[in-house]
Amino acid sequence: MSSPGHEALVCAAREHERFLWGLCYRMTGVAADADELVQETFARALEEPPKRPELLRPWLTRVAMNLARDWLRRRKREHYVGPWLPSPVETGEEAVASVEAHLPGGGTTEGRYELLESVTFAFLLALEALTPRQRAVLILRDVFDYSVREVADCLRLSETNVKVTHHRARGAMAAYDRERCVPTRDLQERTRRALEGFLGALASGDVEAAEALLAEPVRALSDGGGETFAARVPVVGVKRVALFYRRVYALSGAADALEVRMLNGLPALVARWNAPPPGKPASLVLRVDIGEDGRVREVYSVQASRKLAGLPALA
Repeated sequence: MSSPGHEALVCAAREHERFLWGLCYRMTGVAADADELVQETFARALEEPPKRPELLRPWLTRVAMNLARDWLRRRKREHYVGPWLPSPVETGEEAVASVEAHLPGGGTTEGRYELLESVTFAFLLALEALTPRQRAVLILRDVFDYSVREVADCLRLSETNVKVTHHRARGAMAAYDRERCVPTRDLQERTRRALEGFLGALASGDVEAAEALLAEPVRALSDGGGETFAARVPVVGVKRVALFYRRVYALSGAADALEVRMLNGLPALVARWNAPPPGKPASLVLRVDIGEDGRVREVYSVQASRKLAGLPALA
């Protein structure tokens, strides 16, 4: 039976749950991993709570970030079948919604990257080039606007080490920074048009129309997690990508439910099959990134069941 002290600690910790989840999702790129890390953080708090209640949030943040760094190190040592993609999360039309970190005093930051930008596929994939320590420092400094001293305290590093790590992390993000993915309303609308146009061309069997919407050298990545038939290497080139997805569309058959949702800041297609044949996904998320000319530069298909487990079910 839990004691009143434990119950009070759980209630106090729950006030920071979404903040911690937002940190862990940005650290790992996988919603299911973030769920597990937050629960493990709470378990650690019950085992050995901080001695001063006012230090609960910094203490929880330190534990969560350390757990996330260990998680990333293990993941990078493991073999992943095919391309790795982040798990899609619902963000809604206006705000970050389920990934909002609930910062004290407001829902945004004065950091280098806004909260919504920092959950886009482009940003999360760019973070994969960083070491776990670099990723932690960059997220705390440039997304959540922590000071050097606050990052040093959180990660148990010297301030000099934080500055050096931050400099190297920004260097690794240079390619992303040249073409940042800031999900403005204009970008969302242009992405929706490109996505719907591409899907419409595939549905009608018009491969030439699909090709016209793609920018050379377009790249397609499919994350099946080894569970489904998916391309295990990137598909590159206008003709190859158009033909690949035309074949995927033809072999998958009509979905039982389809919906375009706002995921990770941009529109994406969510599809569901009630009785998929062996090797075919029960659910799929298809999304695109576009260039300044409105043509598709990247196509992402997420099919791995663990990556899609947290999405609300289609009607």
